[in-house]
Amino acid sequence: ELLERLLGLPGGNKYGVQGERKVPVLQTNNGPGLTGLMTIAAHLVRQARKDQLLGSTAEEKAVVQQWLEYRVTRVNGGSSKEDTRTILKDLNVHLEDKVYLAGNIFTLADILMYYGLHYIMVDLTVQEKEKYLNVSRWFNHIQHYPGVRQHLSNVIFIKNRLYTNAH
Repeated sequence: ELLERLLGLPGGNKYGVQGERKVPVLQTNNGPGLTGLMTIAAHLVRQARKDQLLGSTAEEKAVVQQWLEYRVTRVNGGSSKEDTRTILKDLNVHLEDKVYLAGNIFTLADILMYYGLHYIMVDLTVQEKEKYLNVSRWFNHIQHYPGVRQHLSNVIFIKNRLYTNAH
């Protein structure tokens, strides 16, 4: 839903999760449901006619795909502090000479990695943020990209409010 809003799509899609790993599912109005974060995200990007977010050249497309896979396998799968440190270390090295994950262009990989890392980044101490300076720079840059942070803060606010009202 975050990506749907960011892309300016009208909404109305029904989302859910399946299985123990809570794999995202999108039930479309016309046809079978779509399963998996990467599949759903790519579908929404194409629906919004913003294919440039998937990369322009064959190499960019491959790099975007690589980071989307990393997001699903490592970020979604990582739960220990050691996993988190490894993820931040990997990203910090990769972003040493790049503005975005795919080099010099803002892509779907940046959006989904930002959303996936948000809960980690907001809990880092100042010292930890300095240790992963390239990740911190990239994260700060992405959160100022038009629309990215606004939609996330609305969802967090809604979740917090619902949580508060339930207790």
